[in-house]
Amino acid sequence: PLGRFFQVTETLDVKKYFLDIDKIEHYPITFVIKTTMQKEEIIKKLEDGAREQYPVEGIVKKYMASIEQIITIDDLLAILRELLKKKIMTSIMNEIIIWSKLEFNYTESNDLDSVVDSDEDEIE
Repeated sequence: PLGRFFQVTETLDVKKYFLDIDKIEHYPITFVIKTTMQKEEIIKKLEDGAREQYPVEGIVKKYMASIEQIITIDDLLAILRELLKKKIMTSIMNEIIIWSKLEFNYTESNDLDSVVDSDEDEIE
């Protein structure tokens, strides 16, 4: 719905990233990575891996330019903390439920409609 591609991963395997980029024909992609590494360190690792795999600088630049954004666990926690401060977690979670139902073609009416009803949760 945002007009963006997101790929969630736990690996820093350059080949996997570039395979994902190839699949969407170098359209910009945001990687959500299950890591606490700093973004600069991740980008350097990916760029170094690209240079090992592709000796042509133009190819390396094309792959690296396809990475729109990198989001890490630290980024997600910061976002969640901000949402909690604004007391809008309930509406966000309900929106996630709606989009998840749409994605999985789930149309039955059930108790999931009111799963989230409180903003009292805390993120550590």
